[in-house]
Amino acid sequence: MATTTKERTMTTDLPSRFEQLWTIEQASEYLLMSKQTLYGWRCRGYGPPSYRLGNQLRYRPDEVRAWVDQQALSGTG
Repeated sequence: MATTTKERTMTTDLPSRFEQLWTIEQASEYLLMSKQTLYGWRCRGYGPPSYRLGNQLRYRPDEVRAWVDQQALSGTG
């Protein structure tokens, strides 16, 4: 099914809260960390916020980026 110009414009104009959630693979690729590292961080209460949806782990891209920025500012990253 082809998308119209209006549909493409609408999806690119959405605020980040409506941005598609990342899988753990996408988050690990962005962070240049292994999936195992992200799982370990999650168990220790460290790392970017993550959400369990059913049996899947998801990340909000804006929260991952904000977490990276926070690490850079605090000097702990």
